[in-house]
Amino acid sequence: MPAKKTTWTGNRIRESFLKFFEKNNHKILPSSSLVPYNDPTVFLTTAGMQQMVPFFLGEETPPHIRLTTAQKCFRTVDIDEVGDASHLTFFEMLGNFSVGDYFKEGAITFAWELLTKVYGLAPEKLRPSVYPSDTEAIELWQKIAGKKESEIVKLEDNWWDRGPTTPGPCGPDSEIYFDRGEALGCGKPSCAPGCDCPRYLEIWNLVFMQYNQDGKGGKEQLKKKNIDTGMGLERLSLVLQNKPTVFETDLFFPIITTFASLVGAVYGKDEKTDRSLRVIADHGRALVFLAADGVLPSNEGRGYIFRRVLRRAVRHGKLLGIDKPFLSDAADTVIELMKEQYPELVERRSRIVDVLATEERKFSRTLAEGLDILEKTLTELELQGKQEVPGETIFKLFDTHGFPLELTREAAEEKGFTLDEKGFAKHMEAQRIKSRNLEKFAIRKDSQIWQELAASIPPTVFTGYEAVTGSSAVLTVIDSEEIQDMIAARQITIVGENKDSSQMLIVQETPFYAESGGQVGDQGRIKGPNGEFAVLDTQRPVSGIIVHIGHMIDGYIKTGDTVSTTVQTDRREDTKKNHSATHLLHKALKDHFGEAVVQHGSLVEPDRLRFDFNFQRALTDDEIARLDTTVNSMIRQNFPVTTTLTPLEQAKRSGAMALFGEKYPDPVRVVVMGPSKELCGGTHVSATGQIGVFVTTQETSSSSGVRRIEALTGKAAEELLTRRKKQVEYLADKLQTQPEMVTLKIEQLTQEMSEMRKELKRYRQNALIEEAERLAQEAQQVQDAHVVTAIIKKADIAALHVISDHLRTKFTAAVVALASGSEDGAVFIVTVSPTLTKKGMHAGKIAEQLASKIGGKGGGKPEAAQGGGKSTADLPEALQETQKFIAKQLV
Repeated sequence: MPAKKTTWTGNRIRESFLKFFEKNNHKILPSSSLVPYNDPTVFLTTAGMQQMVPFFLGEETPPHIRLTTAQKCFRTVDIDEVGDASHLTFFEMLGNFSVGDYFKEGAITFAWELLTKVYGLAPEKLRPSVYPSDTEAIELWQKIAGKKESEIVKLEDNWWDRGPTTPGPCGPDSEIYFDRGEALGCGKPSCAPGCDCPRYLEIWNLVFMQYNQDGKGGKEQLKKKNIDTGMGLERLSLVLQNKPTVFETDLFFPIITTFASLVGAVYGKDEKTDRSLRVIADHGRALVFLAADGVLPSNEGRGYIFRRVLRRAVRHGKLLGIDKPFLSDAADTVIELMKEQYPELVERRSRIVDVLATEERKFSRTLAEGLDILEKTLTELELQGKQEVPGETIFKLFDTHGFPLELTREAAEEKGFTLDEKGFAKHMEAQRIKSRNLEKFAIRKDSQIWQELAASIPPTVFTGYEAVTGSSAVLTVIDSEEIQDMIAARQITIVGENKDSSQMLIVQETPFYAESGGQVGDQGRIKGPNGEFAVLDTQRPVSGIIVHIGHMIDGYIKTGDTVSTTVQTDRREDTKKNHSATHLLHKALKDHFGEAVVQHGSLVEPDRLRFDFNFQRALTDDEIARLDTTVNSMIRQNFPVTTTLTPLEQAKRSGAMALFGEKYPDPVRVVVMGPSKELCGGTHVSATGQIGVFVTTQETSSSSGVRRIEALTGKAAEELLTRRKKQVEYLADKLQTQPEMVTLKIEQLTQEMSEMRKELKRYRQNALIEEAERLAQEAQQVQDAHVVTAIIKKADIAALHVISDHLRTKFTAAVVALASGSEDGAVFIVTVSPTLTKKGMHAGKIAEQLASKIGGKGGGKPEAAQGGGKSTADLPEALQETQKFIAKQLV
């Protein structure tokens, strides 16, 4: 254990780590933002290695070949587990990295020296694990740490890659576990690092990047091998401070204390209270860092993660009895605790507090109402003997009351209910269709500003058919819907910024395509002599004006500046492929189903296309396959794509397809690609072969009499087909058959499972009948009637009914009261034979009496009733009282 004289605070542990590696010729890099730089594959930074990827891949030159960091990280994969002893959303990862310098021996040497010499951990308490075939690592642990081979655990999990089918660096890793003592063990002889029990705590992972995988199962040695290590500061603090959980360490306990004081609670007295305190301590700390790094609450992306975490924290605050906003008040505790390492928290305090207070007030107004509705719904469902919350109810909570699906799921599961998530998804899709136009960058086309501009500046000249770059003069700049002389970069770029506050540019000539005809607007860059503007969308609010929407990246741009305009070409090229594909799909639909089939809308984005058409039924799988075949045939024939500017009436007479209700300019562009001929102002490939491949991904109903096809082309389609191929190969391997036999094998297994389910159902039914027979023999006779009261273990309402129904066949006059209890409460049913109801016996009244004894509700008809309650501990006594109540009624 650590030397007694050393007080290992979290700050000291972090500082000692960084100084140790700095002393060993590593350059300390600051933590990168929680918002990943130039990495669209993830919403938030999840590991210290993320900012090192460009160095490992050779895309950028590292500032040093040895690096070390204390990196802010955020993960939501285990968010539902947060509140237990160890899971967190926000945490700090301590790491050291070698870019083609030292390898396994250096990494293990540094780790062992730091843990045993600097932190003073007892060597016998540290247990390494390795990949089974990594003999080099085994020998190094023996050589450097003096570990016997029997002390080194071999785990198949000790392998790192970014996914088995993702090309890139990979390799074995070695984890270091701390033995917390036999008292925390499971007692099994096999207990060792990797066991699910809490005895062995993984504190450090050393990743040896020595291979490059091709994504197809092949690997080759890297010319330059790299080291990536990661150690959670919170876990190491737990060990060095000898605490039972991370929440008792000095990194968390002041936050716990702050929240506990708000509710007058003492941490450690009640597990339910403790769990909620841990949730809001973790979430509160995480939210401070998210807000500091510019993440704002929204309904998508990282903004949705922020909102989800905050709402979960608020809900647990309500469980503790906190009825007023509390997260913004507690933010100062987090800032004070972390300001030494992260001084930006102090600089951005006002923003952090404002964001938390605004969002918490907004959610608190609707949370109470949503929880009340959910509680009433669950009670009603319980009385009806149902255990699934309908999709419509879930959607109403989400849409009307702002109650997230995750909170509904969590609250329902706490009481033993499941959710109809498929039904919820259907309602969500219908809502998305209705609100599609509201989700775009907000340009209020009815705003007076556009009419004024249309009258005062010349029409924008679109040059994007011929080029994706250009040069032009700035005619107008707009900031927060007001015309300005200049727009400048804001101090902090806010992720998920309100679209009404977007900055806008209008230039004399532009290659940027403005959203029209289903094709989304272009993105790209506009550079002036004193600054650069990021174009996030392009719109045409009124005829003749093209508006570039986005924000200044740096510097400023003024009206009158000469700027260079550059469209993001890969995005434009992918959009062109998808747009041309919609023309071919339209033609294929007409060929297969007749000229009466016409387009009823479309969406053309870089990563997908959507095409709506009139048709009265769903397409069969064979029909969809034939459509794909037809479209791909036209792609392979590599028809040239030609465009001509033609008088509108002449174009229509030539047979070019025009969309009903669409307004076309005169003259109009006629786009021809092989057998397809349409009026269209969008951008297209120069030959159909450039589309590559076309794959339908979904065919659904859009509205009454309108069907929708969604599809992929080009690179996205190829990636989909590759993934599907690998999935089939994976299934074939698991099913021990050939890929072409997978379908047959699955059908066989499905049939076998169906038979097994039937057999299991028969077995359960027989077991319930046997239980009914046993209870019949124990029935108490009162006058001419038989009375059965019993607690049935691990039974739901349906099982109780089966037993009760069988008992009623055994007696002509019987009263049956059956109950079952679980962690979520008690349920019961009461049945009375018709011969007894005629004499005044009433099952509903018996149910009311029983429910009153267990803190619940019950009721029903004379012959059958049911109910439930919170107290399972009182069930035995309650049933005895019920038996007396019944006997009294029968006498």
